[in-house]
Amino acid sequence: MANLVDFVNNELSTKKDFPEFAAGDTITVYYEIKEGEKTRTQFFKGVVIQRKGSGMTETFTIRKMSGAVGVERIFPVNMPALQKVEVNQRGKVRRARIYYFRELTGKKAKIKERRR
Repeated sequence: MANLVDFVNNELSTKKDFPEFAAGDTITVYYEIKEGEKTRTQFFKGVVIQRKGSGMTETFTIRKMSGAVGVERIFPVNMPALQKVEVNQRGKVRRARIYYFRELTGKKAKIKERRR
């Protein structure tokens, strides 16, 4: 049964080539929105809080500040509406899931840049 599931996932999924990113990175995600007959591209720029899952069910969570309100959005990696992912800045964090980032404000909420 597991072989059948793997076969279907490999054959039917379209593999998208996104750059490598991890928690703490600042990325911009471009995705398509359908409004009636029209489609338009919208972007969401923020800090990656976590990557979760593997294969077809992999998701990542992005957090941005909109005014004084924090907004989080969860994107499936294999979502057909995803067009492009750009890595703007690599962040230096010690954890894979930075939930503590939600409570930080001001200078404390700044993530240092990782140098390569």
